[in-house]
Amino acid sequence: MKKIVLAGGCFWGVEEYFSRIDGVKETKVGYANGHKENPTYEEVCTGLTGHAEAIYIEYAKDEVTLDKILEKYFGIIDPTVLNRQGPDIGHQYRTGIYYIDKEDLEVINEYKEKEQLKYDKPIVTEIEPLKCFYDGEEYHQSYLKKNPGGYCHINLDA
Repeated sequence: MKKIVLAGGCFWGVEEYFSRIDGVKETKVGYANGHKENPTYEEVCTGLTGHAEAIYIEYAKDEVTLDKILEKYFGIIDPTVLNRQGPDIGHQYRTGIYYIDKEDLEVINEYKEKEQLKYDKPIVTEIEPLKCFYDGEEYHQSYLKKNPGGYCHINLDA
């Protein structure tokens, strides 16, 4: 099993979107790459913890490749916008690819270079090793499965 953490704005829709992809075995929402240990949602929303709303993905690499995960990811974000996705604005809504396996970095960088050709503006999506990931509160986990009419800034059928 492979693992990666992705930030793409509000984590509710991003988690729901990736949970529907064949080969993705587990998803959970949480807070990535900030400096406060075990932050709460309210703390993250202040912008003072440095965390991004993110999703942890565990996937079977023989069923879905990292390239396919990245293709799906770039299909639901605007990688040229800093600290915002859809109507959600703030540092916690930045886009980011936080890798766990060092060997994934080459694939991620090559994919980003290819993706950049589609844009006039530079891609500002962070690409960093995962420094930390703290699980979000239980009420955030699988939020759109529990609340099918809940807020979502992405097209879940993309």
